[in-house]
Amino acid sequence: MAAADVTCGLAEVLVFIGALVAGTACSLCSKVLLSMRSVGASGEEQSFQNPLFQTWGMFLGMVFALPVHFAREALERRRSRRGYDAIGIERRPSFKEMPRSTYLLLAAPALFDLAATALCMFGLTRVAVSVYQMLRGAAIVFVAILKHFVLKDKLAKYMWVGVGLNVVSIVLVGATAQSSDSGQGDPLVGVALILAGAFVQSLQYAFEEKVMSSDVGAPPLLVIGMEGFWGLFVCTFVLYPAAYAAGVEDPYDTYVMFRNSQDIQRMFLLYFVAIFSYNLLAVLVTYMLDSVWHAILDNFRPISVWGVDLALFYVVTSGAFGEAWAYPGSYVQVAALGVLLYGTAVYNGSVKVPGCSYPPDAQQPQLLSPMVVRASPALASSQVMKSPLIHGTPLSRRNTMERATLPRVQELPRGLPRPRSGSL
Repeated sequence: MAAADVTCGLAEVLVFIGALVAGTACSLCSKVLLSMRSVGASGEEQSFQNPLFQTWGMFLGMVFALPVHFAREALERRRSRRGYDAIGIERRPSFKEMPRSTYLLLAAPALFDLAATALCMFGLTRVAVSVYQMLRGAAIVFVAILKHFVLKDKLAKYMWVGVGLNVVSIVLVGATAQSSDSGQGDPLVGVALILAGAFVQSLQYAFEEKVMSSDVGAPPLLVIGMEGFWGLFVCTFVLYPAAYAAGVEDPYDTYVMFRNSQDIQRMFLLYFVAIFSYNLLAVLVTYMLDSVWHAILDNFRPISVWGVDLALFYVVTSGAFGEAWAYPGSYVQVAALGVLLYGTAVYNGSVKVPGCSYPPDAQQPQLLSPMVVRASPALASSQVMKSPLIHGTPLSRRNTMERATLPRVQELPRGLPRPRSGSL
């Protein structure tokens, strides 16, 4: 089924809105948790500045995708079918049985994800959440460089123009961070940490595209769950002891502060639910609609995060939480957000740049973005659900579209009804 054949009914709209709400809640809950206070092991009230604990909580939320995956597998085996074919989208190829080596292979992207998330969480303690959300888009720039110079997947001239515009937006956002007082410590250090996290995450994306695109083809919920499992294991038994020995974060003090504050417990529960919901709903966005819609979802997140953060400050908490509108920083951020969205449109070819050559319109999908996975649609990696993935050059996109438009014949066991598109 071609991308143009995707229909958007009420169920699809509700799933898309749910994924946007959950993704926005993830970023906002992270910042609110870092702003809360509780009594620690010393007996004194202190700030709950424990970004490693939030990283641990993120992987814990991802692990709960495994029961959903195995429950789905068990249900489909009873119907004499495998994988996620019963989701009912005929354009998706069927999934194969996963070898045990795949479960070990997924430890590699989990380690990248762990390092990137930890760096970004430490950076979030020093900048506003709107700055954090936009700076995460720097992964697009690093991915483009890796694709062109390391993976030898050459980018077209107009794509480099889009990447350049993204660099401009990052510079503008970084400049506004200096005037932000919503974090603790030097905001430029926070910007550097977030950019470092974006670079590490780009390595993760390149790894997933190179190794897992066609040969492995792991189901998305399995990828989410196993990356959560490995990330939780390493965070608990390696990173936490190392952080304690270095004096960066004391897990016992974190536990005491968590136990002594019901507000922190409620907020962490909301954070946990938001992470799990976002991963699950974003899987459904990709399968019920298309990976194109995930690009739209990621483009909306900086806007929704900033809008809700302003509403928290002025409407909900009367300045206790959230972000104030500042002059001139907030105006510069608006300009940076506009440049970011325009740069994405240039990158995917939606906005034509004079002097650049483009493939024929018939060979281009309706909408592409640096946030769309280039890999096989069957993979729909977990990072498609959490953060921007890369897509291919005009040639690779043309080949992908040609394969996507080929008719597929599905052989169903006698007596089994043909699944409907978008069904669960």
